[in-house]
Amino acid sequence: MFRGDRLEELLIALGLSQSELARRVGVSQTVIYKLVSGQSQGSKYIHRIASELGTSAEYLMGETDDSAPHGGVPTPPSATSKAAVKGVGEASDLVELHEFDVSFGLGLSFIHDVPVTGKKRVFSRAWVRQFTESPMEYLFFATGSGDSMMPTILDSDVVLIDSYDRTPRFADKLWAIEIGGMGSIKRLRPTKDGSGMILISSNPEVPDDVAYDGEMQIIGRVAGIFRKT
Repeated sequence: MFRGDRLEELLIALGLSQSELARRVGVSQTVIYKLVSGQSQGSKYIHRIASELGTSAEYLMGETDDSAPHGGVPTPPSATSKAAVKGVGEASDLVELHEFDVSFGLGLSFIHDVPVTGKKRVFSRAWVRQFTESPMEYLFFATGSGDSMMPTILDSDVVLIDSYDRTPRFADKLWAIEIGGMGSIKRLRPTKDGSGMILISSNPEVPDDVAYDGEMQIIGRVAGIFRKT
């Protein structure tokens, strides 16, 4: 049976709208909406949908709890050869992104006194543009740790953080935040009275928390999640 909840989680994790996924797959948004809402229990486009989301048809159909396609979602394809690095300034399709030596806790981890520099990796600009249109200098990679965001993000998954986008406009997207001197990745949802922000974990065993004005700083939006093979 098709798992609409899993499709919705992947859309949120990748920052994709139903209409954008529909455009990529070549179907109407209604097809995606019916899958998410449970009105449809399958589609002949299931394999194409899974490919666009970096997962497997078996995961979306509830036949496996492993979201990786055929055993593993590769980490971002980077070009690290001398020739590639040399060509960054010469070829418009190559860009350098920082990979900071810091783990954003999927629960909470201290981030103060962490070196602000990290190693750089070279990627295809077109590949990065699948996840965000923000200026490249605002993007960086970090490694998650902990289990409070499972199964959306697993321990040691690599996340692409877009620090250009710091204003939550839609509830339940994933955000890298700093609260009380600690780093975290959570879904954010405004409280009903607008006085604070609810910090939501994917793991049902981890209770929600609330941050009020001045308690939390948004570092950036999680634009992509990548699993090591």
